Amino acid sequence: MLRRTGSHPWGIVAALAVTSTVGYGVLFYSFAVFLGPMARDLRAGSAQITAALALAIVVNAAAAPLVGRLLDRYGGRWLMTAGSVVATLTVLAWSRVESLPALYAVFACMGVAMALTLYEPAFAVVVSWFDGRSRATALLAVTLVAGFATTIFSPLSGLLDAWYGWRQALVVLAVVLGVVTVPLHLIVVRRGPDNAHPPKAGVVGDALRDPSFWLLTGAFVAQSGGVYTLAMHLVSYLTSLGHPGPFASLVTGLVGVLSVTGRLATTGLQRRWPAATVAAVMFTVQAAGAALLPFLGGTAAGAIACVLLFGIGYGVGTIARPVLFAEHFGTAGYGAIAGAATLPIALMTALGPLGGAGLEQAAGYTSVMVAVAVLCVVAAVALTVHHRRVRSTPRKTPTSQG
Repeated sequence: MLRRTGSHPWGIVAALAVTSTVGYGVLFYSFAVFLGPMARDLRAGSAQITAALALAIVVNAAAAPLVGRLLDRYGGRWLMTAGSVVATLTVLAWSRVESLPALYAVFACMGVAMALTLYEPAFAVVVSWFDGRSRATALLAVTLVAGFATTIFSPLSGLLDAWYGWRQALVVLAVVLGVVTVPLHLIVVRRGPDNAHPPKAGVVGDALRDPSFWLLTGAFVAQSGGVYTLAMHLVSYLTSLGHPGPFASLVTGLVGVLSVTGRLATTGLQRRWPAATVAAVMFTVQAAGAALLPFLGGTAAGAIACVLLFGIGYGVGTIARPVLFAEHFGTAGYGAIAGAATLPIALMTALGPLGGAGLEQAAGYTSVMVAVAVLCVVAAVALTVHHRRVRSTPRKTPTSQG
């Protein structure tokens, strides 16, 4: 049930859906398109260029706890507006880099911009305005729209690169980013009712002493590691099984499409069953897809079937995490608590694929798929333990003031 009356909260949701789409499209998904041209211009290897994005993710993770506390205290309007300005200037600076040190410096700044503008601050704003079923619906709306960021911005970035070159393409994308996100964050985003009073002192410390914090965080750390490791290596693995490159790319693209389906299914199922249970089932299905891939992936039908199983849970973690944290800890102090959890989750997002690459070199791709399956099972078990613990332990229902 919506905790606040009026239509303004849904206007905020619409604005955040648009800004998240543009933010992810420009700051994240365009990188893969410009990777080759950047490597040629900077006379560097792809691994050296990719390290810049990994650095941005690590900085994003490191900044998340502080940003979360600021969001709890001040709301999202000015923080997200400032982040949009920083993001725009950073993309402009990216278009001018002439060396690897300059690229790394720019992407370190971009990590701060990501922490201020992407899903985590958007979710904190949504959580401060909604509760119950309406919260899940609002989060779904943001992630469904933003799920098309790669669909829009990967081809757009490719066209701009073909027309103007990667440097001028980034200038165009910076203009799009600034024109869209700065006004929407400044004009539409407003301080939520839960930001009217600072959260009580020690809210993060209380959360850190709660075993459920570590169960939830561990679940999403494990699932993020599995998801991003498989996503990064899926094309290479399918081609190693003998599939043509275009087929491997097409099948991998199904993961993004299925993430939308998974989010829709998860939100619908949460109306009948506990969110933790629904997410655990989705993660178990993912584990089955990864585990079966070495046995069935040699045929086109088998590869598609396994990717379908894995892809259905691809976007579930994104939407289940804010629902579960807000459900268990309440909404006052949500930003700080979620920020504390974001740090290890984002680090795993950055480092998981690197670990997968090392495991592949040491033991082959089958071992990588087994590791991905194990991570998804660990995530499902952690959520199940959390749900059973909460169900068996009497506790005060969280309120908007914690």
